[in-house]
Amino acid sequence: MKYLAALLLALPTFAFAQCGSDAPCEINGGSYHMAGAETGSDPKPALVFFHGHNATGQMIFRGGIKSDFTDAGYVVIAPNGTPIDGRQTRRWSGRDGSTRDDVGFVLDVIQDAKTKANIDPDRIYVAGFSAGGSMAWLMACKEAEHFAGYASISGALREPNDTSDCPTAPVRFLQIHGFADNQVPFEGRAIRDWHQGSLWDSLDLARAANQCRTHPDTIDIGERFRCRDWNASCGNGAIKFCEHDGGHGMPRGWTTLARDWFEGA
Repeated sequence: MKYLAALLLALPTFAFAQCGSDAPCEINGGSYHMAGAETGSDPKPALVFFHGHNATGQMIFRGGIKSDFTDAGYVVIAPNGTPIDGRQTRRWSGRDGSTRDDVGFVLDVIQDAKTKANIDPDRIYVAGFSAGGSMAWLMACKEAEHFAGYASISGALREPNDTSDCPTAPVRFLQIHGFADNQVPFEGRAIRDWHQGSLWDSLDLARAANQCRTHPDTIDIGERFRCRDWNASCGNGAIKFCEHDGGHGMPRGWTTLARDWFEGA
C-alpha cells in the first residue's frame, strides 16, 4: 500500500518529465518541443529551429537535425507556431500585427528550456525553413543580441515589419536558398495584404547592421552550393549566402553547412 501511494505521488512529476521531442512543453502562449536535454555538467549549445508552414515542432527531429545537431550534443528547441483553423498543424506570421507576439513567445520558450537543460547562453543559434526561415530573420531583426548565429533556409524577412533598427545588432547570418524556388522566390511574393519579403532586401539590412561592403569578399562555387561570403570587409558579424539548384525545400547537406557556420568553420 505504501508503495502504491508513493507511485501515485510520483506520477505527475513523471508525466511532466516526458515533455520533449514527442510531447510538447507547455508555457503561457503556446508550446514547444525539445530534444537533447539530458543533464550534464557541461553547458550545451542550443539550436532553436522554426518549422515551416502547415507543420509542427514535433516534425523536425529527424534527418540532418538529428545527426548533425541532437546527436552531436546540441539541445534542439522547436517552438510551435499558432494553430491553423481546422488542422493540427501550425503557422508563423513572421510580421508586425500578428495575433501573437511570436518574438516574445520565443524568448519565453528559451527561458523555459533553460530550466530543463544545461544550455550555454553564449551558444544559442537560430534556424528555420520557409516561414520558419522568415522567423529566423525576424528574431535577428528584433532581438539579434540574444543569439550567436542564424541560418534561414528558403525564407526572408516578411513585410510589413519595422526595419528602422533591423537587425538590432551585428549578426552572423547564413542564407540558403534554391535558384528554382518559386514558392518563396528571391524577390518575395505578394499574398493578400502582406509580402514574403525580398531576400535581397534582407541581405541589405544585414550588411548595413554589420557594416559590410556591398559586394562579397569571397565567392565559392562548390559541387552542391554556390556561396557568397561577406566577412573580412565587415565591421562586425558575417554574412553568407549559399544558392543551390533545387526548389523550395531543405537541400541535402544544409545541416552540415549550418553547423560549420555556427561553429565558425
